[in-house]
Amino acid sequence: MQNITPMLARKKDSDQDDHAWSFPGGVIGFASYWLALAIPFLLYGSNTLFFFLYTWPFFLALLPVSVLIGITFSLLLRGHLVWTTVTTLLVVICLFWLLFSFLTGW
Repeated sequence: MQNITPMLARKKDSDQDDHAWSFPGGVIGFASYWLALAIPFLLYGSNTLFFFLYTWPFFLALLPVSVLIGITFSLLLRGHLVWTTVTTLLVVICLFWLLFSFLTGW
């Protein structure tokens, strides 16, 4: 017969999950959307308001997309707020500018 000593099951240190919360990513995505919305006003002035008067549903559809992009980058980058902010800003501004240039050239 073998000597068997029962051992308690322990979690290894590497098994502990790093908590990357999605709330800061959502806030960053929301703020990125409003910053991207302000850029055409800064470039083209108040005439942009008349353009947005007819195309607002397209730009409003980018709001949940921006929040989801912020959440995704926050989870992928494991909560590093600086890199999450930079990548979210870059992607949201590019998406916003792509839609804006598509609608103005249409």
